[in-house]
Parts: sequence; C-alpha cells; structure tokens
Amino acid sequence: MKMARPFLPIAVIAVLMAGCSDDPGPAESASPAEAIVKELRRNAEGFSYEVGTHGGTLTVATISEPLTFNLALSNDAGSGRVLSYLFEGLTETSWLTDEVEPLLAESWERSDDGLRWVFHLRDDVRWHDGTPFTAHDVEFTFNEVIYSEDFHASSRTAFEFRHLNPDTGQWEESPMAVAALDEYTVEFVLPRPFAPFLRSMGTAIYPKHVLERPIAESSFEEFWALDTDPAEIVGTGPFTIGEYSPGERIVFERNPGYWLADDAGGRLPYLDRVVEVIVEDLEDELAMFRDGTSDSHGVLGHEFAALAPLADAENFTLHRRGPGFGTTFLAFNQNPGVNDAGERYVDPVQLRWFQNVKFRQAVAHTMDKAAMIDGVQHGLGYPQWSSVSPAAGDFHNPDVSRYPYDLDRASEILDELDWRDTDSDGIREDDLGNPISFTLVTNEGNTVRADVTAIVEQGMAVLGLDVEFELVDFGVLVSQLTTTYDWEAMVVGFTGDSDPYGGITLWHSGEPLHLWYPNQAEPATDWEARVDELYIAASAELDHAQRVLLYREAQTIIAENVPLIYTTLGERLGAVRNVFGNYTPTLYGYWDVRYLYRTDR
Repeated sequence: MKMARPFLPIAVIAVLMAGCSDDPGPAESASPAEAIVKELRRNAEGFSYEVGTHGGTLTVATISEPLTFNLALSNDAGSGRVLSYLFEGLTETSWLTDEVEPLLAESWERSDDGLRWVFHLRDDVRWHDGTPFTAHDVEFTFNEVIYSEDFHASSRTAFEFRHLNPDTGQWEESPMAVAALDEYTVEFVLPRPFAPFLRSMGTAIYPKHVLERPIAESSFEEFWALDTDPAEIVGTGPFTIGEYSPGERIVFERNPGYWLADDAGGRLPYLDRVVEVIVEDLEDELAMFRDGTSDSHGVLGHEFAALAPLADAENFTLHRRGPGFGTTFLAFNQNPGVNDAGERYVDPVQLRWFQNVKFRQAVAHTMDKAAMIDGVQHGLGYPQWSSVSPAAGDFHNPDVSRYPYDLDRASEILDELDWRDTDSDGIREDDLGNPISFTLVTNEGNTVRADVTAIVEQGMAVLGLDVEFELVDFGVLVSQLTTTYDWEAMVVGFTGDSDPYGGITLWHSGEPLHLWYPNQAEPATDWEARVDELYIAASAELDHAQRVLLYREAQTIIAENVPLIYTTLGERLGAVRNVFGNYTPTLYGYWDVRYLYRTDR
C-alpha cells in the first residue's frame, strides 16, 4: 500500500484537486526530464525494505480538508486521501514500479478470454472492530454499494461495462457478476474484456456488517458524514481516525491488529500515528515545514530555489520528480439544462459563446504559459497541450494541435466571427450586439492556482473580453460542478494516473464529471460521441499498442475541440525531512507509509 500517492478507485482518479502543491512544469525539455526519469527508475530498482523500528509520528500540513467520510460517495481528492489510510482494495499499485500487486487478495487467476476472474483472499484480515474480513464483504461492496440503484457510488463508472448493441446500434451498459464462492474466494464474471481490470480492483472494499443496515434503511447517503464519531468508520487499513477537528487537524492512529508484518515478523505499520494539520493556504504549509512542525512538503516553484541552500541546516532533502499526472485548465460551462425551478444553468447568450469551438480556440491562444512558468512556477514548469500527461509514457500524444500564446491570432479568430468592439469601450460584442461578459472562478487557498488564473483572466481581458475574477470556497466550487451547475467559467484541477482509463469519468459524455456538460443522455456532439467510443474501446482492448493508438486519437480530437483549455503541468517537487527509513523518490511516490519509520528515535 502506497500512501505517498494513494490508489483511489478508478472513478475517483479524475476527481477535483483542492490544492495541488505540484508546480506546473517544461514542455519539451527532454534532456532534463529524461535524466530525472532515469534517476527515479534507478531509485526504484535499487530499493529494498529494511526492518524498521516502531513508534513516532509523520506530520504533514495540507490546505485540503475532507468533504465526507463516506468514501463510496466522495468526489474530491481530500476525502479520498484521508480515507485511503483506512480502506483497502483487493489489489494495489506499487509506488516503486506502478505494477499491480496483491493486497487483500493473495492471488488470482483468469480465463483465457479474460472474462472470468477468481480472487483468493487473505484469511488473516480483520476490520477495525475485530470482525473477520471475508468474501461476503467483497460481494456486498460490488452488488450493494457500487451497483446500488439508490445512490451513485463514485467508483461505479469503472465497473459499468459499455458495449455496442449490434441490433440497435446503441451503446449499452452491463455490470459484472460478483459472487462469493466460499469465505475467502470471490468470482468476477465480466460481460466483456476490461484491460485495466486488475488496477481497478484497487477500489475500496467496505464492511457488510456495518453498511448493510443504512443501505437497507435508505440512509446511506447520510451515513459516515463529517460529524460521525471517527471510531465508527471501519476499514481494514493500517490506520484509523483517532481525532478530527474541522479546520485544524486529523490524527490517524496505528491499527495494532493490521495484518501485514515485516520480514522479521514485526507487525506493521511502524509509525504510531500520522497527523495532517489543516492550514488556510500554501504559504502556511511552507511555514510549518520551515519551523519543523511538518516532515514533508510539496514544494512550489518559487520555493525551490529558496529552500535549496537551507537543506543541510534544516535537515531535509529536495526532490524533483518530473511532470505530474494532474492537470489544471480553464473550462466554460456548456450545459444547456435547467434546474428544478426551470431556470437555465447558463444564460443562453453566454451558452452560445461557450459552445462555439472558435471562441474556445481563440481563448486558448490567450494562455501565456511562459508567464505562468516563469512568473508563478519560477521556471519549474511544463506547458500542457494534450489531455494526457507525458508522465503517462507512451499513452501521451505529443503531436496534438497546439495553441501558442498569440493575441493577434486570437483577435483574428473573433474578428472572423464578427465579435468586435463596436462601441470602442474596450469590450467586444458578439455578432448580435451582446457584450462578451462572464464570471471566472477558482478556489481560494491555492495561491499558485489563483496566480495562474489571474494570468488567464489578463489574457482574455487584453482580447477584449469582460471577465470578472472571483475566488470561492473549494466546497462551493465542487457543488457548482457536481450539483448546482451554476457557473460560467472556471479554472480547476483534476488528478491523473499512469493509465488514461481513469479519465473516463471526465471524458465520457454520460458521466457526472464531464464537467462542461455532464450526464448527457446522448452525446451532444459528434466529437464527444467519438471520444466516448475510443475510451470504451481502449478499456476493452488487451493489446497495449492498440490501446495507445486509441487513446492518442482521443487526445487529438480533444485538442481540436478544446472543451478544456490547459495551462501547465506540475513539476513534482518535494522536500522530506532526513529522519525516515524505507523511503526513496520514484516516479510514483516516496514511500509505502506502512513501512515508513523514523530514524531519529
């Protein structure tokens, strides 16, 4: 189990990032990036676990706070990060190699056609309350939680198998069949092959004996809310929540009955506790690291040069880990729907602008990515053009359409639409005479994102667009994207992963996180229909080379239609106190928190 980059259910991989402290980083500076990748791979290849010592605390500071303790319903990275200490899946993804490894399952086998999988579970795992973990918990998790018709589980998308009905020509969805064959054996029967199936088996398993009652009573959506006694949140993971003080801190306590042991037979985890101190902004995160309160810190570009000469005196090591998987982008609300009161989510005048691909392409040319990298990320940045990060290896398509910073070209595009400043007030009007005016929001607390958004706003203002820039609470922003849909333009971030399938919740038109126009009954455009087809086909394709081609075509289409206008990718920068054993920087993390131990005790 890796906690430095915790595995989240596939449907949650594309969740909103509250405050990524990864700094955007270099587009095509191949030599430095390749050197970093080689070094990180050498680290992983040369690493082996040592037998550590028990005791001590890992302390981190974060601006990200959970929005729920119900992992099955969560759509935010803060909740997922917190609950990854408590819940486990049948498999996990290695922080060293990114390979799928056994976790709650000891082994598995599959049929030659890839449709039938049988998992053999560990027989020594207990839930935090002492109840034995069995195959019935797995069966319950999929049949009663993930596939429930009474609520929408966030990981459901990963297990809805889409296929084209040859008789109707329509896309249809089918679940897989999940059955406990005995106390420690589970069978999965898939309706079609699914390439990332083993990776998706990292989705959390939930306790049947705790959750079957609220599900039966139709109260599951209110269960495990933030006011729940932490002792009632029961998982199988290495830690429990000992304390939660909203806005202040979360304390994770060592699970003394955890099933995993080291090579000497010592029970893991080594640490007694993990403490997350909740702070207001990224500057506070740095201050807590500098004063010795926190043990690790996600370094920002402007902090890197300042911290470098302090490393020896303050006993920490700085790390560079190349471009991140997560993305930051500008989006316009293209949702034509109405709320319960019959009111449109978006003014029809604005909707006409936002749905115009030429408008979005013009705005893409106003993105001054060099200013973002030099002025905000202090040179540690990578312009992003494709929807899949270069960190994903050969899945990344480097040859998509690009929209370099070019205000003259942006102006030409709008002029061609006859969207001009006809009254010389500095604001363009569309061809019907409507001033092009809208509100742009991003979340407060993340100064890097706020500064990037200010550059985004400035570029559009120079183009003659009337943009009102506002900072909003992250919870409000999530609500606007997933519930109320009452936003116009937004800069936000999504997490990513090494397998592009995790992005299906964002890119499939029928998904709730297809944020510019979610939950489409039918694709609104031909290009969205094609992207749907490509993501579905890639998930069923077992040949890696063919999957690469499918995902690369999807990236080409997305770049041409720019539903999301990308800014820059994060250079993954970090600082870790020199007081830990069993840690090394890799492409995928720093450590497995179960094996992490303090060397200063």
